[in-house]
Amino acid sequence: MERITSRQNPIVKRFRELSRAGGGARDAEVLLDGAHLVHEALVAGVTVEMAAFADRQMTAGETADIAAAVARGGGRVISVSDRVLAAISPVQHPSGVVAIGRAPAARLDDVFAAAPQLIAVLAGLQDPGNVGAIVRTAAACGATGLVAIEGTANPFGWKALRGAMGGTFRLPVVQRGSLLDVIAAARERGVRLIAAVPRDGTPLPRVDLRSPVALLLGAEGAGVTDTMLAAADEEVTIPMRPPIESLNVAVAAALLLYEGSRQRGGPQMNTSHR
Repeated sequence: MERITSRQNPIVKRFRELSRAGGGARDAEVLLDGAHLVHEALVAGVTVEMAAFADRQMTAGETADIAAAVARGGGRVISVSDRVLAAISPVQHPSGVVAIGRAPAARLDDVFAAAPQLIAVLAGLQDPGNVGAIVRTAAACGATGLVAIEGTANPFGWKALRGAMGGTFRLPVVQRGSLLDVIAAARERGVRLIAAVPRDGTPLPRVDLRSPVALLLGAEGAGVTDTMLAAADEEVTIPMRPPIESLNVAVAAALLLYEGSRQRGGPQMNTSHR
């Protein structure tokens, strides 16, 4: 096992570059912060190239298991001082485990492969926390894929990955997708495009989400684009009590995805912790 005590070590620089870039901006590399996220990545088959552990946590049960799994996969296991950990972790209060992995590459065909499709399409969302929350909900509701259109916060950035809590590795996720390509793929495969709008759409309880659908979700504040509205086969509105006129985009996405899953007979109850 390696040990690093100097913040000038080249490995520290590599972690910091990924952190400053938001993570996921350097080829297919992703920055994984926290034991839970690293564990979820390993379980999902993500290649973890290196993982740094706080000295004080190397003998902890879960941490030791993660270190062993990284080593079995050919990754580097590194013990670091608290000072070094503070330099490589992207958060103010490091949890004790930070890793670099390789993001699973998904294509648009992967997103549309499983039928009946239930796809989330995100256009212009700037908050990586919202993007991560939507990815997490999509995975929980059994969505068949998610596309982050060019200009949307990177779903493989460290903030979005933390928000997704491992959901990013549970379904095909396309980064920097083309809206026109999504529209063309939907038309070719008979997938209905449903745009979420704050008013004047079909009330959500009356929308049929059992058939193949792609849910079009626009930016915080601005909403869906004119191109999305023009391409939409239907517009959906979530009924709400006045004077509230809109919901946070992650909340709206959760309601839409859950309703789509409910109409299809799911999601199934998770009983693994009972």
